[in-house]
Amino acid sequence: MEPGHWPSEHSDALRDYFLKGMSYAEIGRQINARFGTAYTRNAVAGRAKRLGLAAPTRMRGPSIVPSLPSGARPIAPPRPALPNLNLPPKSAMKPARAKLRCVGVQPRLIPLVELARGDCRYPYGGDREGEEIAFCGHPRQPGSSYCTPHARLTCRSGAEAARIAGPVMLRLVSAA
Repeated sequence: MEPGHWPSEHSDALRDYFLKGMSYAEIGRQINARFGTAYTRNAVAGRAKRLGLAAPTRMRGPSIVPSLPSGARPIAPPRPALPNLNLPPKSAMKPARAKLRCVGVQPRLIPLVELARGDCRYPYGGDREGEEIAFCGHPRQPGSSYCTPHARLTCRSGAEAARIAGPVMLRLVSAA
């Protein structure tokens, strides 16, 4: 990479090639061949900008879209831009209404600060603004944060359900 300082003859060559309408890549190739340098297209473009030269006008090829006669309109009207693309769908904006499963336990409704080490931590309340959250408070099942009925209610996998239900007794059956 060349240093940031361009010798005056390189800058003069850049101006000459630029006025001839060459692209930055072509100008870079010509200057590199002429002076034995290694200027990149971006280096040439940056130097041209610092010299106050405008970007070269690009030659445009013929349009592939046929021009319409005066007063004619395109077949399909232009589609409007889609506003608010990052918003979730309206169905996600509504509060969820889920039917909660219930267990036959009358919770003690203990506040968090009063929960003891062995109390069930199944939450109740907190659904409405300003409503406090209380917890079940019945004795926890070993290895769980919940009492037995709430642990069954919250099981997600067969392994957890088997652990809660207790050991499974297997019986050897002779194959026929």
